[in-house]
Amino acid sequence: MRLSTRIGLAVGCTVPLLVLAFGWLLLHLVARDLHSAQDRQLRQRAATLAPDARALLRASTADRPRAADLSERRLYSAALDVGIRVIGPDATFQGGPQPAASVPLPARAAGPVTVRAGGTGWRALSRQVRTADATGTLWVFSPDSADRGQLRLVRRRVLLITLLAAPLSGLIAWGLAAGATGPLRRLTRRTAGLDPRTSSARPYHRRTGVTEVDDLAATVSTVLARYDEQAGRTAEALETARSFSAAAAHELRTPLMSLGTNLDILAAHPDLPDPDRTEVLTDLRREHARLLHLLVMLRELGRADLVEAEAFRAVDLTEIADAAVAEARRRAPGARIALDAAPGVTVHGWEPGLRLLLDNLLANALVHGRDARGRAVVSIAVRHAGERAVVTVDDGGPGVPPDLRQRVFDRFRRGPDSEGSGLGLTLVAQQAALHRGTVTVADGPHGVGARFEVRLPAGVAAAPPERRDWLIGTAGANRPQSSHKDPS
Repeated sequence: MRLSTRIGLAVGCTVPLLVLAFGWLLLHLVARDLHSAQDRQLRQRAATLAPDARALLRASTADRPRAADLSERRLYSAALDVGIRVIGPDATFQGGPQPAASVPLPARAAGPVTVRAGGTGWRALSRQVRTADATGTLWVFSPDSADRGQLRLVRRRVLLITLLAAPLSGLIAWGLAAGATGPLRRLTRRTAGLDPRTSSARPYHRRTGVTEVDDLAATVSTVLARYDEQAGRTAEALETARSFSAAAAHELRTPLMSLGTNLDILAAHPDLPDPDRTEVLTDLRREHARLLHLLVMLRELGRADLVEAEAFRAVDLTEIADAAVAEARRRAPGARIALDAAPGVTVHGWEPGLRLLLDNLLANALVHGRDARGRAVVSIAVRHAGERAVVTVDDGGPGVPPDLRQRVFDRFRRGPDSEGSGLGLTLVAQQAALHRGTVTVADGPHGVGARFEVRLPAGVAAAPPERRDWLIGTAGANRPQSSHKDPS
């Protein structure tokens, strides 16, 4: 059922009920006003007739017929348009319009009352009449004006108006509702053909001045925009999942084949000498560790590809650097790791991602930054540089040749002797880009070793940048391998 039809029916049913209710109230008020006017007249008549009624009662009590007849005529003459009844101890005198004598009257009435005789109503007022020898009651009657034709006419007109109000009010309400819902129908037609799955077209809404319709149009636009956003996120998640599967399958093939070969050797040669068996088991453990590390790195790449802006908040970079250095010292107790961090270096970022960035820079320096005697000396600094937070990691290793300084951040780029996944510095570059920052590699202090420098916006509540799928990037796949890449 259309909204306009619903409104028409609702109004068509409500208006007659309202007419009946107000008609009943009108009848009640009119009847009360008529009774009030009639009661005033009865009181005036009773006050005027009381002396004559007292004279009549006195004459009848004294047994003076002629005086009683004279008083009775005077009483009837003064009554005019009302009926009177005088009830004495020995006789009752009555005249004028009034209910029959058989109609019971109230024993006592402080004010005017209604007395019904058959289908006729009477307003009656009683007054006590006293003489020296007797006490009687004077009743004054008048036909009840509230039962007369005026009220019956009002009743008929109220009923007639009620019968006419039902269809007329319904039709008028239907017409007004149809006109008022016109903008809503136009909005429905514009949005009916939209399919967010196949088209990016969105409805154009021109303000109508009807608040509800304009609000609904704005809500529809907001819902469609959120649908587009969620659809984009879902597509990114699916693409990341596909990328993860493809990258994992490609990178896991070699270690899995190596594991299979070693397992075949153990199965085919149960009597393998202990030194050879130990060598094969060592290879198995190494490949197992490499597989585990590769899966962890791939998971971290996919996790960062899907991070939302809501995860970003104010982060103390100094505290993160202090925690990362403490963990690196625990894992490499023989290394010398120095931290120079200014207090209160804050950035707007994703705390797990920033910790991952620092962990991988330190791990890379500990593996590839050793000097000729195998010593690992690493220095990390955190400071402000204008509107940027700068993190530098210096090592004493062989450094990175200038022609390879961009390629070290490529996916799966490993040095010739590296046993890592080739994703450590890729994760560093990913997190730097995610935080709208940069990462570069240059010569270390005094031309010795390498310096990795990360620059991030300091304390700026910036949203993450345009997404880039770091799992499927193929840049540098055929370039020479860097000697300064992933840790382990």
